[in-house]
Amino acid sequence: MEPLEQLAEALRRRLIARAREGEGVGLGGSTLVEEVRELVDAEVPALPEGERVSLCARVVRLATGLGPLEPLLADPGVDEVMVNGPGDVYVERAGRLERTALSFGSEADLMHSIERVLAPLGRRVDEASPLCDARLPDGSRVNVVIPPLALDGACLTIRKFRTSGFSLDELVANGTLPDALADFLAGCVAARAAVLVSGGTGSGKTTTLGALSGAIPDGERIVTIEDAAELQLRQHHVIRLESRPANVEGRGEVTIRQLVRNALRMRPDRIVVGEVRGGEALDMLMALNTGHEGSLTTVHANSPEDALRRIETLALMAGLGLPHAAVREQVASALDLVVHQARLPDGSRRIERVAEVVRAPGGAATRELYRLRRGKPFWRPPGGGELAARLGPVGAAA
Repeated sequence: MEPLEQLAEALRRRLIARAREGEGVGLGGSTLVEEVRELVDAEVPALPEGERVSLCARVVRLATGLGPLEPLLADPGVDEVMVNGPGDVYVERAGRLERTALSFGSEADLMHSIERVLAPLGRRVDEASPLCDARLPDGSRVNVVIPPLALDGACLTIRKFRTSGFSLDELVANGTLPDALADFLAGCVAARAAVLVSGGTGSGKTTTLGALSGAIPDGERIVTIEDAAELQLRQHHVIRLESRPANVEGRGEVTIRQLVRNALRMRPDRIVVGEVRGGEALDMLMALNTGHEGSLTTVHANSPEDALRRIETLALMAGLGLPHAAVREQVASALDLVVHQARLPDGSRRIERVAEVVRAPGGAATRELYRLRRGKPFWRPPGGGELAARLGPVGAAA
């Protein structure tokens, strides 16, 4: 930690001590900036004026924000901040993890920062509730795990929010997919094909989902459903829904599945589900089979084939006792296209495979349309099934 930052931390501790002793206005006082300036002038009068101004700003930042994390959250190059205990802070830049030189002075300081994050949101963590998911006012996603579950100290993960989502053109520019594939996928979305985006954790599924949604024509009514609202759609007629966890009494939970069911009563042209990970998969399949064609969602999976199997498994988790064969039939009827994305060792994200969903004996199967092999794309046009019928000339051109 640089000397000026160490001095700012020491002055922040002095500020807290003064507030506890009744000598100052406290951290929430309206004259905090003036009090910090007075403290700096009294404690380090020998510093040049420019350095004292900088020091005052650092002390205020440490006292009112997220302490050492504030510079990271203000850095546009940082996508995610990960705190693994008070002395271990990592960030994700351009898809790669980096350890920083920043740290908290103690476990108590880290807990104070976590409390400052959660308190305005009406949330808290303690031994009785040591896990918490929340969303900051700017849309950033926050996850907290504290002892006794986190053995080496409290863990804080902040996924920073982008004020605007990526477009397909931007994904082409950064190498996620080639221009021809972007045109093909945009044509599929515009033709109301049901698209499932699959991939592992951190592979960029939600980013691709948001980019694909940009191909939905204006004038359609779109309902988005997410655990933590991240999608930034460019259309005007968009209704954004977000699930809600139970409160400390275990009440008030609103699940993704409940939101999907409710969305069907909202006259949507398209339903966009950030991710299916439970029984809502069945409700999504039923929606796609009952007039809500062209809806989009994502799922964790290692391949397009695995994505279909996972959707089947998640649908069975709905607990309705449906035969496995009936669920497979729902999958075959509902989905048209699987887009599989991966995160490469260098941190970049690539769409590696695109497959159409076709009927096969016993349920659904995939027919590969695009694959990235050793950096080279390999194509073949859609077969004579539902996707080709939707695309018409577009499908033939692909």
